[in-house]
Amino acid sequence: METLLLNGEDVDANAEIGAVIDAVERAFTAYERGDVQMPAKSYIELPQYNGDFRSMPAYVETDAWDAAGVKWVNVHPDNPEEYDLPTVMGTLIYSDPETAYPRSVMDGTELTMKRTGAAAAVATDQLAVEDATSLGLVGAGVQSYTQLNAIAEVRPIEEVVVADQDAERVADFVDAFEDRFDVRGGSISEAGHCDVLSTVTPVREPIVGVDDLGERTHVNAIGADAAGKHEIEDAVLTGAKLVIDDHEQCTHSGEINVPWSEGVLGEGDIHAELGAIVAGNAEGRTAVDGRTVFDSTGLAIQDVAAAHVVYENARENGDGYPFEMVNLD
Repeated sequence: METLLLNGEDVDANAEIGAVIDAVERAFTAYERGDVQMPAKSYIELPQYNGDFRSMPAYVETDAWDAAGVKWVNVHPDNPEEYDLPTVMGTLIYSDPETAYPRSVMDGTELTMKRTGAAAAVATDQLAVEDATSLGLVGAGVQSYTQLNAIAEVRPIEEVVVADQDAERVADFVDAFEDRFDVRGGSISEAGHCDVLSTVTPVREPIVGVDDLGERTHVNAIGADAAGKHEIEDAVLTGAKLVIDDHEQCTHSGEINVPWSEGVLGEGDIHAELGAIVAGNAEGRTAVDGRTVFDSTGLAIQDVAAAHVVYENARENGDGYPFEMVNLD
């Protein structure tokens, strides 16, 4: 029995986005039904290195498969300049729930990008208008690429507008997709008047206001992943149908964390968790809805669901490096 080592290229090659979206949707349904175990994300703070570690374990049981794993991820902002390393790196151990044998050790950074895009696609499918053909992006970093690829799986996206202060990043993004979409750079307001908007920035002062959005725009708020981060003005959140991925994480470190801590938002302002909508226990978009917002913090069940897809595909395709991690002699 062997463990499969999968680097970032292996994960990218085997994270077929349609299958990852399906797996993440199944994980949200399992979450709503109580068929998961997901202890709270734990932190090891390292102020002497201006960084931290985070552990994210989960077990998911769906109607098609079950899976278990833990992601070990860091955030070290000084890495790029001082050590020529990424700010965020992750490793996921994917285990057999029945025997606990480590089936795979895989790159968690690429995996995180894929499952984050998949979660936005699940939310978009439930909350965006059915005939959505335009997507706006605020932020042209690596996650913007995954957002477009994933959302284009659930809506027939034709037009794309990307807003970023870095003109070079906008140009790179346009170059990457101009053969597939009508894509251009634009202002935040131009991006926000698309049918769907994904915000993928680390800002702490809101940059998307009420006037920046169309009357029926669906917003995927992706960037906030720590207390104090805040991309969307409070008036947008209080006036929209607001959906979250997890109550504890969103109120602590998601898009709603600042207005929640200040008492601007309360329980009555949250429509539902996404799992409740996917499982049919709460309504998604209705004919009378205007703007909708999905607050995405990223859940360990999403990582495990995506890892399931990657591992099964890699094994079938003969990718990765198999080795004997456990001595069975």
